[in-house]
Amino acid sequence: MFERHQGGDKAVLVCLDFGEPDYLENIEEFKLLAEGNGYKAMAIIQGKRQRPDPKLFAGSGKVEEIAAAVLATEAQTVLFNHALGGAQERNLERALECRVSDRVRLILDIFGQRARSNEGKLQVELAQLQYMSTRLVRGWTHLERQRGGIGARGGPGETQLEMDKRMLTERMKRLRDKLKDLQRQRDTQRRARERSKQFSVSLVGYTNAGKSTLFNALTHAKAYAADQLFATLDTTSRKLFLDPEHSVVVSDTVGFIRDLPHGLVEAFRATLEETVRADLLLHVVDSASDTREAQIEAVNYVLKEIDADEIPQIVVWNKIDLKGGEPAVERDEYGRIRAVRMSAKSGAGLDLLRQALVEAMPVVAAVSDESLQA
Repeated sequence: MFERHQGGDKAVLVCLDFGEPDYLENIEEFKLLAEGNGYKAMAIIQGKRQRPDPKLFAGSGKVEEIAAAVLATEAQTVLFNHALGGAQERNLERALECRVSDRVRLILDIFGQRARSNEGKLQVELAQLQYMSTRLVRGWTHLERQRGGIGARGGPGETQLEMDKRMLTERMKRLRDKLKDLQRQRDTQRRARERSKQFSVSLVGYTNAGKSTLFNALTHAKAYAADQLFATLDTTSRKLFLDPEHSVVVSDTVGFIRDLPHGLVEAFRATLEETVRADLLLHVVDSASDTREAQIEAVNYVLKEIDADEIPQIVVWNKIDLKGGEPAVERDEYGRIRAVRMSAKSGAGLDLLRQALVEAMPVVAAVSDESLQA
């Protein structure tokens, strides 16, 4: 959907500090995003501002610094670790004389490359079109041409811009209709599970926390897992037999990230409903990350946005092997397991997680029954 950049494009990264916490860690995450999309980070421009500049976002002085870095490194692209407005992006491209992309588009690009299922591809395309629709305001010279004449495809006097907007709107409507059809199919499958009273568990967590690795370890599935951001986007479900008397359906979902583009949350809402409908969430956390608390907060923010914040959680402190930790469980004041420390990669503590699921099933079911009666 987007014009694809050449693999290995040189890029200058711009990360401005507006007073948010974990600023330096966010720079490293943005570098991983850029590299995951095939860019070579040639320079990282930093700076501190109270608020974005309305015209150039970074201010004229900082833009001159960015331009000098572009010239010195022969970079083809400038990537901003921020969401840019359409006018700001165009002004920056004129000032820097090179391609400019923001954090939102970078994430959309990665999603576009990683989507594998038909539904995932439709969801990503919808999000990309929503993003493009905010930028169809005299952005390119071809949009200024007017198609005149009776009988022209767009009607008399319809500008190229108007045609582009209309075609974009029609395409988004078709995509939403297709996604609704797929949603109906999923609802049918979900109702069948509900009739069988099958307990459902969804894995949620920050991207690269190890969800897919844990999913494979639990279910012996072969879902794609790699040490990269957004390694997998498509929801996968498998039945897991915990013991002769207990089984659950486990679903692996797309990873979250701070400032996840709202268009992606909306486009993936149907897929994320697997999370909303779950009886229990396993919140997978990279325990070795220095920003794990901020990552937990980012995941819980998205869960609230999709109305899944009231679903019971068990926190899975994953990757304990990276810090030399030992498998263990943490219990609340009522003796219920609220967290498990383990390593999905080595399998250490996997038995404790299975035990936690067995213990949680009757408790969650009882709470669910009480809420239904209320």
